[in-house]
Amino acid sequence: MVFLQQQMAEKVVSTLEKNVWQKIQEILALKLEIGSFKISILSVLIVVVAFILTKYILNFITKIVTGRLEKDNVPKFQSLFSFLKYFIYALVGVIIFQALGINLTPLLAASAALLVGVGLALQTLFQDILSGVFILIDRSVIVGDIVELDGKIGRIEEIKLRTTRAVTIDNKVLVIPNHQYLTNSLYNWTQNGKNTRDSVTVGVAYDSDVDLVKKLLLKVVQENNKVLSTPEPIVFFEDFGDSALEFKVVYTISDSFMGAIPRSEIRFAITHLFRENNIKIPFPQREVRMFDDSRNK
Repeated sequence: MVFLQQQMAEKVVSTLEKNVWQKIQEILALKLEIGSFKISILSVLIVVVAFILTKYILNFITKIVTGRLEKDNVPKFQSLFSFLKYFIYALVGVIIFQALGINLTPLLAASAALLVGVGLALQTLFQDILSGVFILIDRSVIVGDIVELDGKIGRIEEIKLRTTRAVTIDNKVLVIPNHQYLTNSLYNWTQNGKNTRDSVTVGVAYDSDVDLVKKLLLKVVQENNKVLSTPEPIVFFEDFGDSALEFKVVYTISDSFMGAIPRSEIRFAITHLFRENNIKIPFPQREVRMFDDSRNK
């Protein structure tokens, strides 16, 4: 009796398992229709799992590579790899669809008009993406560079697929569309190194001792702790201005991003030192002559 009950129970369980598995197979075989495009639920699950696995594999590769790189090179690799990820995802998608025997032609044909409209609307987006790729290829800009674009100065913090994120001297975030690097003149202050040349211009009265002016300007910059001693500062007698003799003192600093601070300190010091040595900084003067036409009548 017990044996018969066990056999019946096994048959019931076996029947339930077959029915459940059959139902699951039927559900997975169901096809979703989008116009003339058809795809089964099983194919959708395979695509989702494949993209999830691709994501984890890419993250694993990123951790391995960044763990072996120097600290300064990590941001550069992350910026470049962020672009490659999108191409890898697209390649994985194409391979999976081909392996599943899914024909994408009907879907692309049905959405051709939509794709044309979207393409026109996203023209600027594509320009930004291509510009971002060119930026990384020719290395005109890398993370950490100090750049000037349209009169705005910032330190590059992150280069993304579409935009570049920079931080200004007053700690404001500057988001730059990548296509602006190719359509506008870009000044990279630090591409040749962190040390950059800076200058301060000043005008003095015509009766000033020019040799003393040169000596005082050199003294000011040499005493500033933010100015490098090598290469040595130099003073240029630039021009005979309308109301002043124009001089420019050129010096080198190691942090051009904070260049406004030493420029301000040097101007303060020049003002004090010129006053102590009786050197005047003139203001613009104009000579106005008035004629009385009534005398000629």
